[in-house]
Amino acid sequence: MSDDTTTATDASGVVTVPPEVREQYPDLVDLVLASESMTNTERQYWIDILPVMTPDQVTQLRTILTNEKDQLAAIDAKYAPEIEKQAAVDLEGVEEERHRKRQELSSKEVADQTAAEKAAEDILSQMD
Repeated sequence: MSDDTTTATDASGVVTVPPEVREQYPDLVDLVLASESMTNTERQYWIDILPVMTPDQVTQLRTILTNEKDQLAAIDAKYAPEIEKQAAVDLEGVEEERHRKRQELSSKEVADQTAAEKAAEDILSQMD
């Protein structure tokens, strides 16, 4: 494998991009590697057939992947405020739960300490 070979790895395997393909189609390779709708097996397929695709097919693939990227960015932008709001609500809930648990632990600690002091007093009173 040459130093110029690009690889990407995920649960579905490794994608190897030959330097010639990276050089000839740099933007398309980036779009293929970044596509959220493909597994690495599918990415490898598209990388492998790029050199034999017609110019129209290359243009069509570029259009499809650019549309996917743009649509996903639009979805992210649309729902980002809701996600941030939900994260804030979730964080509030976590903080409230932590506070409640601290209160419980503190109460239990006081009760345990009181019981230990009582037991110590009982033992001391039995010794007298």
